[in-house]
Amino acid sequence: MILCDTNIFIEAFKDNPSATEMLRRIGFQNISLSAVTLMELYFGACNKRELAKIKSRMKNLETLILDGSITNTAIDLIAKYSKSHGLQIPDALIAATAICHDMELLTYNVKDFKFIKGIKMFTPL
Repeated sequence: MILCDTNIFIEAFKDNPSATEMLRRIGFQNISLSAVTLMELYFGACNKRELAKIKSRMKNLETLILDGSITNTAIDLIAKYSKSHGLQIPDALIAATAICHDMELLTYNVKDFKFIKGIKMFTPL
């Protein structure tokens, strides 16, 4: 399974051919998202129609909920990297989800995560 960051889905929703083809190659059955990503997508919807479209597209993907392990890992990441690398809370929660579930993270913003010890970044072929 691959954990996809919010920006991957945003680009796919904008019909970016690179993003949509990458998701197809990975296979939707192999893609998961953090509850934080789902929240960010819902929050970013411009209106109720767009929100309904996002909900419809995301309903068949596995959403990984935040639990104690993810929360504690994110807290540790914030303590370690927020001041030195500017790690933001949503990214810490997404990174912690990938780490706790031993998943590779797919993102267009590699710079936001590459410094995190223990994170595995997915590199498309």
